[in-house]
Amino acid sequence: MASRQASHADSWYTGNAIRLDQELSRWLASVKPSSEDDYDPPVPGTKAVIAPHAGYSYSGPAAAWAYKSIDTTGIKRVFVLGPSHHVYLDGCALTRCAQYETPLGTLPIDVETIKGLKATGQFTEMDLQTDEDEHSIEMHLPYVRKVFEGQDISIVPILVGAINYDKEISYGKLLAPHLAREDTFFVISSDFCHWGLRFQYTFYYPKPPPSSVPPVRLSRADASSASLKEHPIHASISALDHEAMELLTIPPFTASQAHHEFAQYLARTKNTICGRHPIGVLLGALAALEQQGKAPKLKWVRYEQSSPCVTVKDSSVSYASAFVKF
Repeated sequence: MASRQASHADSWYTGNAIRLDQELSRWLASVKPSSEDDYDPPVPGTKAVIAPHAGYSYSGPAAAWAYKSIDTTGIKRVFVLGPSHHVYLDGCALTRCAQYETPLGTLPIDVETIKGLKATGQFTEMDLQTDEDEHSIEMHLPYVRKVFEGQDISIVPILVGAINYDKEISYGKLLAPHLAREDTFFVISSDFCHWGLRFQYTFYYPKPPPSSVPPVRLSRADASSASLKEHPIHASISALDHEAMELLTIPPFTASQAHHEFAQYLARTKNTICGRHPIGVLLGALAALEQQGKAPKLKWVRYEQSSPCVTVKDSSVSYASAFVKF
């Protein structure tokens, strides 16, 4: 079986092991919640995190807030669910590789778990080219290797396609028994809003929501709009993203309610949250575990933007980090 190379090293993040280790250590050390945050990492019993997957110069510091949450005690296996950016999938795909390389060391694949998932007949396989082209899983591997430093862990990478709501529920039910295991952890890979003409997404709230003023799509003709000064684009993006984050917070919502509300929100806003389907699968799994008596908690601990958009010519990507515990 092949070994997947760290194909985005030296471009999306440094391939120098010493420098990478220093960067990750610095970002993790910089996670200093305030007393108002109600967040004291690491969080005992953490079962999953949601974290971004952009180049480390953009999202590395935000991702640290998710990874600092992790209580690594007893964890032997880490599932990493990432969205497919380059190939169309109406399902989920598994790796054919035996191990994934990172500049910080090798991460072995849990081959037996992969075989078990494949035996369900619900998964396809990635070829090596697809595996190495995709960044959404790879960008988490240095953090996984760093946080679980010195521990004997294996990983289960899953590429999640453009699946519908019902399939998110189905895959969630299928993965729920794995999430329930005390020795298993889940990483959910997602950036939040990709805003700007280059992303073909310029959703804008002229007034801070909730408001009777409807949202609009900005164009180059709106460059001098008075509302842009009253309610800056970056503030509108933040409001848009925080709507999603609030709907995904458990409690007050149950996982089933959060999943439904999140789907309705995406249909209404078309927010370009690239990991919406991995998030949907996580919610499907949590909803299945709720039916078995589990009481999951999902809490957001960090939100950042790559740059503050002021005019319609600007662009940005948002990054949000959360943890899940039972």
